[in-house]
Amino acid sequence: MGAPIGIDIALAAALLNDGKLVAIPTETVYGLSANGLNTDAVAAIFAAKNRPTFDPLILHVSSIDQAKSLCSTWPAAASKLANAFWPGPLTMVLPKADHVPHLVTADNPTVAVRMPNNAMTLALLNQVSFPLAAPSANPFGYVSPTNAQHVLDQLGERIDYILDGGPCAIGIESTIVSISEEDEVTVLRLGGLDIDSISAVLGKSISEVLTTHSNPQAPGQLDQHYAPGSSMIPWDPNQSEAEARLINHNSNETFGLLWFSQQQAQQWLSLHPAAAANKTMKHYHLSEDGNDKEAAMNLFGTLRRFDKDQCHQVYFVWAPPAGLGRAINDRLKRASAKGSR
Repeated sequence: MGAPIGIDIALAAALLNDGKLVAIPTETVYGLSANGLNTDAVAAIFAAKNRPTFDPLILHVSSIDQAKSLCSTWPAAASKLANAFWPGPLTMVLPKADHVPHLVTADNPTVAVRMPNNAMTLALLNQVSFPLAAPSANPFGYVSPTNAQHVLDQLGERIDYILDGGPCAIGIESTIVSISEEDEVTVLRLGGLDIDSISAVLGKSISEVLTTHSNPQAPGQLDQHYAPGSSMIPWDPNQSEAEARLINHNSNETFGLLWFSQQQAQQWLSLHPAAAANKTMKHYHLSEDGNDKEAAMNLFGTLRRFDKDQCHQVYFVWAPPAGLGRAINDRLKRASAKGSR
């Protein structure tokens, strides 16, 4: 049967008060939440996801004041960014307060905090007296969930309740920045808020440290992540050698082509009727006409289709590196790093 799915915020709050696990909707992806100040409840998150404890969690808050209570300092840049973008898809990594459990922060001296832009989850946060630790509600390393059914399919037997807020409006995780006591801001993960918007509020460009092999400072920094079961391979349809190799792909196994836009796919197929007739080749697109927000919203749902369609391999085209295109490419890069499993 799996966990019940519903819209009962009071029930979700009661379960969380009892140290249980509740999947929650946000504008980015669904999170697997528990009392972020209860070490046993946080440990249950790691167990349900099979997540390594060196990968820190984000604490979700209902207000800026609650976020401040979790931090030992609150630099001026944090106030600027919180006032500009909260609630919204921005996570800030700041020096942590002593009462924040070390398990939440993976023993880092910093804590990641965010106020999600989802009315149902904000109402839930206002019904409990603690922040919610809530990584994405999926087994570690797999594709993040963007609706309640995704959560049920992946973790339904391991959690207690799924709060159904409908499909996620953004569809990729929050952008993460670290802020030092000296007000230095560094991007740690690309996500649902574009970097240019952050730079505009701060009045300066900001540096990026996006990838690590181990011991990340923030979620989503590991070089292998967000992957479906099929192996993912980047390719350029404008390079004749790669194009010919793909058109002449003679395996009997189903494989896929992931396009940024439907227009892009249609244009290529019109030039290659043999590829259009290939019964083992499945085509996917992230947006109709190249809209980066639509593409981001559809990304994880599309990646899930590869496994349902039993694609052995998927060749993908990079998104244009503007707006949310950089965050989309970041997820595709990490997904392709995992290879075939």
